Amino acid sequence: MTAFPLPPGSTIGILGGGQLGRMLAMAAARLGFDCVILTPEIDSPASRVAAHTLVAAYDDRGALAELARRSQVITFEFENVPAAVVAELSRLGAEVAPPTRALAVSQDRLEEKSFLNSAGIGTVGFARVDSEADLKAAFQRFGPPLLLKTRQGGYDGKGQIWVEKADQSAAAFDALGRRPCIAETPAAFKREVAVIAARGRDGEIALYPLTESHHENGILRRTSAPAQGTPKLFADAEKIAATLLSALGYVGVLGLELFDLNDGRLLVNEFAPRVHNTGHWTLDGCEVDQFEQHIRAVAGWPLGPTAAHHHVEMTNLLGDEALTWAKLAREPETRIWLYGKRAPQPGRKMGHVNRLSPLQDGRG
Repeated sequence: MTAFPLPPGSTIGILGGGQLGRMLAMAAARLGFDCVILTPEIDSPASRVAAHTLVAAYDDRGALAELARRSQVITFEFENVPAAVVAELSRLGAEVAPPTRALAVSQDRLEEKSFLNSAGIGTVGFARVDSEADLKAAFQRFGPPLLLKTRQGGYDGKGQIWVEKADQSAAAFDALGRRPCIAETPAAFKREVAVIAARGRDGEIALYPLTESHHENGILRRTSAPAQGTPKLFADAEKIAATLLSALGYVGVLGLELFDLNDGRLLVNEFAPRVHNTGHWTLDGCEVDQFEQHIRAVAGWPLGPTAAHHHVEMTNLLGDEALTWAKLAREPETRIWLYGKRAPQPGRKMGHVNRLSPLQDGRG
């Protein structure tokens, strides 16, 4: 059994070789840890900054056994790692964080919203949809329009479609491959906000300031942090985040996306059991960023301070926008983070920039 806290020189395993794994490995190295990456991708962004890489499918039992043998604790950079993989690692005696329960809940949108409601956390109205008849029944219950989403998979706006009328049910269900779905009611929100939250092995909770999110075509385009708001809004967001962390028995960093409604309430849209795009601002806006915080948590270290020392506008660099690095490098208040991906593609997240300015009143 692994003894915590882990001393420097220990090895942390990471499932996934993308940009989040890369930044986790860089944070771990600052604290004296080595990282071993398991990824099916050759020459992945995370591999080039980690001590070791295992190139194999996530369900390759031999590779999982090797990852378990090398690592004192294992974490993951994205939530679409099959829960069965994490269960196999646990069977091999590996210590895994965040917990398997959080991963399994987040992978199924119906389970996720049901879990949130059971913990007393508000969401939009929703219904299970396994057929066009189920979707028509949801229209009778909620009225139009409804957002139809696949229960599993899909990201950045993929795997979902707005349905305006009940007689469009069959076509909408066909468009999503007739897979198990969830129908959601629209939210009357004035903006989307997010919280990066962390919980340590001893139950300690650390919450970063609320942020405001701006999406384009289903992809996060820009984050403004800290967000403007009332003391009640901040308190409500912090209560929701702390409640969720405790309900999951969580260890690590979690990204929580919320709707700020016109009537002043907050509803949870979804959560991700990992470091999150809405937390990239912390790399330059906080003393301890989300990546170091996650490493601290899974390694059993005390959590670090989360207060903002600058206001930050984080902008994702998509596709060829990353090729403007020379221009961006001339901007004195801009910090550039490039992910080491070899081929720019339209809509692909190639990096981000953080633009710093002095803090203002009202947190932002």
